[in-house]
Amino acid sequence: MSAGQKVAIVTGASQGIGAGMRQAFRDRNYRVVATSRSIKPVADSDVVTVQGDIGAADTAERVFKTAFEKFGRVDTLVNNAGLFMAKPFALYSQDDYAAYMSTNVTGFFHMTQRALEFMSKQGSGHVVTITTSLVDQPMSSVPAALASLTKGALAAATRALAIEYAKAGVRMPCHRGSSRRRCIRRKRIRRWRPSIRWGGWEKCPTS
Repeated sequence: MSAGQKVAIVTGASQGIGAGMRQAFRDRNYRVVATSRSIKPVADSDVVTVQGDIGAADTAERVFKTAFEKFGRVDTLVNNAGLFMAKPFALYSQDDYAAYMSTNVTGFFHMTQRALEFMSKQGSGHVVTITTSLVDQPMSSVPAALASLTKGALAAATRALAIEYAKAGVRMPCHRGSSRRRCIRRKRIRRWRPSIRWGGWEKCPTS
């Protein structure tokens, strides 16, 4: 991989953390492919937006196709897109469950599979997954079992994939949304991460 301008893909990039990540990458001179269901085009020639349902396989295909057609590479994927609905577990509907699975799990599957396919071939890359501190620290005031169910699955999958792809040069840190714990791997992550304030990082195995 050449030392040219790096490229990041950010999902759920139209607002909140995702929009902040998009700008933070640009501040560090990354080119960005930003995707969400409702994202709009932007004036910046180094940012390309792709509208789509993150749970649909064709969205991942279009995002990565766009990245390579426009910028010729992908160095970082941020799996930020996520659904959160706080309600008592017994009140979740089948539609709620399906929506959670599609956005939080299926979206991760399609985007991460594509990223690892390309990154393992190029011998480098980062796949960052945003989860939630509620996985490890549930709160009685925030009943969100489906968030814990789906985001907890992503944390477990990230640990497994970090081991599987370590020798291919792909690093897979996992960020727990609102946790206040310091970054366990701060010195190593600082080499690539944007200059925005993070919460807690999950230590990822590397072998």
